Amino acid sequence: MNDANSERLKALEDFTLADLEAIRLILRGDSVIDWRKLDLTGDDDVREFLIAHELRPDLASDRARMEHVKSEAIAYLRRQFDYPIPRPVERATVPELLLLASGRGHRAMCACTILKCMHIIHHLDGRELLFLLPMSNQEVFHIVEEKVYRVIGGMLAGSFPIIEFVGGRKHKDSLITKLMSKQETIAAQIFDKLRFRIVTRTRDDIFPVLQYLTNKLFPFNYVVPGQSINSVFSFRSYVEKTPVRSLLAQMQTHASPAADGPDLTPSDNKFSAEEYRIIHFVVDMPVRLPPRIMDRAPDSAGPLGDVIFVICEFQIVDRDTESHNELGDASHAKYKERQKKAVMRRLQLGGAGESQGQIRVAEDVRKKK
Repeated sequence: MNDANSERLKALEDFTLADLEAIRLILRGDSVIDWRKLDLTGDDDVREFLIAHELRPDLASDRARMEHVKSEAIAYLRRQFDYPIPRPVERATVPELLLLASGRGHRAMCACTILKCMHIIHHLDGRELLFLLPMSNQEVFHIVEEKVYRVIGGMLAGSFPIIEFVGGRKHKDSLITKLMSKQETIAAQIFDKLRFRIVTRTRDDIFPVLQYLTNKLFPFNYVVPGQSINSVFSFRSYVEKTPVRSLLAQMQTHASPAADGPDLTPSDNKFSAEEYRIIHFVVDMPVRLPPRIMDRAPDSAGPLGDVIFVICEFQIVDRDTESHNELGDASHAKYKERQKKAVMRRLQLGGAGESQGQIRVAEDVRKKK
């Protein structure tokens, strides 16, 4: 990595505890609602975190929006749980709350509790705003793509260790086939209508690239829980071989091997070959709407801010693993072949065809071993 890259892409040995916690959450698909604290270390960290949420602390309108969500969160906690909040915590600004939640003691716990409620409220408001606006899916997708291409295009222009980037919208035929192959034949269950794929030069580039994306493209706390696949990294084993291995003992989630459970989260997709390796996760990405869109919003959208959330799928893998994935049974062509055969059996034979298809897929994969 050259000097220019070093200034912009954080080397693994420079990772903070917050960086490792974020990567761990992405790989496992955990939820920040289960966290006990944050690990932001100063004003710069706080500012970067807020900007990743499309909130600009320098704008009076955004500060007012953050205060509005904070007030809603406090009112909810008092209304539903009669939750006592110390006056200094209640009076703290949102940036101050983020730093309080990164500390220790009772005030830290209260600040963290408020921020968890704010996380949910802000997300609900963004979802409601999206439904209120007269926007087509195509218009929404275009705004998301502009944001993604701007960030990753900058990475490519800056000679980041990315050898391939592919983004796009899932073709309608692919959506139909996917829904036909799933038990959940509801369009809301499709998370990859917008999908982005990154191939890094080496496996050691994956953590730094993910860390950069959480700061510049999407905040880690809006990674959708339960939707991550990681068949590339054993997180603990990998980190134990790096200069930041001492941070493992400080991690608040899954801090010990006994509590950790399986470190890899392989795909449960019955059409994927066992030897297929990928890091896959889903983000409900915050996107700030331009004034030309907000001018079309109804009056009822006023209290909701100007940030919507849009589901996107990300895949990241290194070059060697990508090359291996294109060999034999793990290839995308073989995957699509198995999926289409199973869909046709299901359409023609119903549940019996589905059961037979599962058996045949398993047999096809076993024959390759």
